[in-house]
Amino acid sequence: MKATQRCGLVAGLLMVSVMAGFRAQAGDYPEKVVQIIEDSAAGSTPDVALRFVADELSKLWGQQVLVVSHPGAGGSLAVRLASEAAPDGYTLYQPVSSTFIALHPAAPNVPLKVPQDFLPIGFVAENPRFIAVSPSLGVKTLSELLALAKKRPGEISYATTGVGRLTHLTGELLQHEAHIQLQLVPYVGGPAHAISDVATGRVSIIIEGYSGIAGAVRSGLVNLIAVASAKRLADFPNVPTVSETIPDFSATGWGVLVAPLNTPQTIIQKVSADLSQVTSQSDLQKNLAELGSYTRTMTPAETTAFVHQQQNIWNPVLADIAQKQQQ
Repeated sequence: MKATQRCGLVAGLLMVSVMAGFRAQAGDYPEKVVQIIEDSAAGSTPDVALRFVADELSKLWGQQVLVVSHPGAGGSLAVRLASEAAPDGYTLYQPVSSTFIALHPAAPNVPLKVPQDFLPIGFVAENPRFIAVSPSLGVKTLSELLALAKKRPGEISYATTGVGRLTHLTGELLQHEAHIQLQLVPYVGGPAHAISDVATGRVSIIIEGYSGIAGAVRSGLVNLIAVASAKRLADFPNVPTVSETIPDFSATGWGVLVAPLNTPQTIIQKVSADLSQVTSQSDLQKNLAELGSYTRTMTPAETTAFVHQQQNIWNPVLADIAQKQQQ
């Protein structure tokens, strides 16, 4: 065989190998368990929504999609584990709004940036924050709560799932906009302990997504008084919005799906398309809506634009809150 023929044969074999690799990335993926790391606690609202979506992806792919929760440390633990994972599509990551929007640099590597830190894939779910109170507090509306808080500055406590999370930021924003002073009581590990303390009256208020407090609401252990959505929710028509008392007030958590840097674009595009397919299912949307979570479909580019928009909306608010805290 001549040298030129040998070179041509080698080049042809290399091309076949490369094309087979791309087909494997796009067509055969996934061939084993896919894990999704999250920085939310098990049982929290983002966790519940993600597990619904992961179950549907498992059915679609014929492979288990395992949700692995690594809460705490302001989200930095989950960020580190996800960023160090092999960029092969078998480890994905759901950062939530609080990982992109931080009141202060309380943890390393937070807030995140896309696409500098991770490659965006798509949108998982959004969940407005609900405000619920202990029955022992004796208030039935947000207006009554604010009036009581003004009479008792710094005496009324509110529970959140962590410091710097959106539940905490919502409480800070509420104090700022309503000109009141509340006492923060942060909890780690999900809302269960917080709910117990609110139900018994040890803490007066809890700010959380609905799925995290649904059982307590249904059993009458806590009372819903408001939701921080832009308008009343169809599944909760009798729950007033905060904006009905404080104009233009809105605080909604959300989660997006991302992948480690250098993950092949063929895998990014496949997961994005499949994520959009499952989050468009009417049964999934209905199940999530009953728990106060709502899906959207977004391309990777639309996900990037959405994150940037949310950061631009919240950053001036956070700067204003931080300035007030220093006074």
